[in-house]
Amino acid sequence: MLNGQSGQDWNEVVIRKGGASRPNSAARKDPAAVKAAMRSGAGVETMKKFSAGGNQQKSVQKNTAKLDNETEELSHERVSTDLKKAIIQGRSAKGLTQAQLAQQINEKPQIIQEYETGKAIPNNQILSKMERILGVKLRGGPAKKK
Repeated sequence: MLNGQSGQDWNEVVIRKGGASRPNSAARKDPAAVKAAMRSGAGVETMKKFSAGGNQQKSVQKNTAKLDNETEELSHERVSTDLKKAIIQGRSAKGLTQAQLAQQINEKPQIIQEYETGKAIPNNQILSKMERILGVKLRGGPAKKK
C-alpha cells in the first residue's frame, strides 16, 4: 500500500474526439452517406424536429365558423369619381403635372396617380395638402373652388 490508496486502478485513460470512425455533421446529413450506413448495417437514427427553424409566423386562432357565416362583402372605401375629377381639374387649372403636385405636397407621384385613377384609399391629410395647393375643396361635399 502506497500512501493509503488501496484498490485503485491508475491506468491512463485517453479520450479522443472525432476520429475516422465518426463522420462529421455534414457527412451525417448527406443522403448518400446515410444510405451507405444503412447498407453496411450501421445504426442510423432519424429525428423529426418540430418547429425547426423558428422563423415561422404564428397564426392567431380565429373563429372560422363566424368568418364562414359572414356574408357581407368587406372592402375599403375608394376615391369617388367626383373627387378624381376635382383633383384632375384642379391640377390642370394650376398647370401642374402629377409629379409637380406630388413634390409640392411632399408625397410620391404614385400617390397622386392612385388618387386620379381611383385606386387610393382617401386620406384626409393628403386631401388637405392637395386642397391647399390646388385651391379646390376636396372634402366634405361636392367639389367647389375656394
